[in-house]
Amino acid sequence: MFPPQETVVLTTMTMVYNDANEMLVVMRTKNDWPGLNFPGGHVEPGEDLASSATREVFEETGLKLRSIECVGVYSWTIYGNNRRDLAVLYRSSDFSGTLQSSLEGEVFFIKFDAYKQYALSHDFEKIYEIMLRGL
Repeated sequence: MFPPQETVVLTTMTMVYNDANEMLVVMRTKNDWPGLNFPGGHVEPGEDLASSATREVFEETGLKLRSIECVGVYSWTIYGNNRRDLAVLYRSSDFSGTLQSSLEGEVFFIKFDAYKQYALSHDFEKIYEIMLRGL
């Protein structure tokens, strides 16, 4: 007998950063992923990954990304229900617009090394390390 089919849920996360060595973060208030995180969310049916990343950043922060760079992937499992979440990770310093928070939580820029002063979402430090590679 074969094991149950695993469901894969595609998401994106994006590190937006500026020339002042700051990165944009979201202090999420939702129960499913509370704490400091990068803007991101689920890929909609039929949506390509890069479009999902730019849409999620705009919805959660009000910023429009002009270009993005794919920097890696991160996955995790929700044990007991045959689900795997796969996040495609992006970063960008090419943006415009006015920063505004959303229902996801408060958004703000912090220095790269200041994240330890905040409550972190699950696996934030692991994702942060991937986001910084090559910068």
